[in-house]
Amino acid sequence: MVQCEMCGAETASPTRVKIEGAELKVCDNCVGFGTEIRTQKPSSSSTKYSTSSSSGSSSKSTASSTSGGSSGGGRRRDMFDEMEEVVTDYDDRIRGGRESEGLTQEELAKQLNEKASLIRKLERGDVLPSDTVQRKLERALGITLTEGVSDDDSEWSGGSATGGTTLGDVVKRKD
Repeated sequence: MVQCEMCGAETASPTRVKIEGAELKVCDNCVGFGTEIRTQKPSSSSTKYSTSSSSGSSSKSTASSTSGGSSGGGRRRDMFDEMEEVVTDYDDRIRGGRESEGLTQEELAKQLNEKASLIRKLERGDVLPSDTVQRKLERALGITLTEGVSDDDSEWSGGSATGGTTLGDVVKRKD
C-alpha cells in the first residue's frame, strides 16, 4: 500500500497527476485536482516540471553546483553585490543641484517630464528615486546619486580579534 501524496490516504494503485506543475502520486479521490499523466515514452518523465528527474542528471548538477560554489573559498556572490546604492543625502543633492541651476521644483518637473509632487517628495526624502528618474535627475542637474558598493563588506567583518568594539564593551550588566 502506498500513501496518496495529496491527502495521505492509503491506496493500492496510485495515479500520477500533474497539479500546479508538480507530479504527484494520488488516490482515486484526488485525481480530479490535476491532470492525469500518461507514461508512453520514458523521455517524457524529465520535463521541466518533473519532480522525479533521472538520478544521474540531478547528481551531476548537484555536484557541479556545490563544488563550484565552495571551490572559491570565499562567500557566494549574488546580483546585489554589483548593484550601486542611492546615496543617503540624495535629497540634499537634488535640492542643491536644482537651486544651482536656478530652477523651481515645477520647472525641474516640467523639464524631466515628471510631476512636481514627485520632486517635492524626493527633496524631502520621502521617496527614493526610481532608476529612470534617477538617471534623468543626474543628467539634468549634473549630480551623482549613486555610490558603488565596496567589495570588502567591512560592516560584516566581525570578531574581537581586530580590536573593535564588542557588545560587551557597550552593554552594562545588572547583577
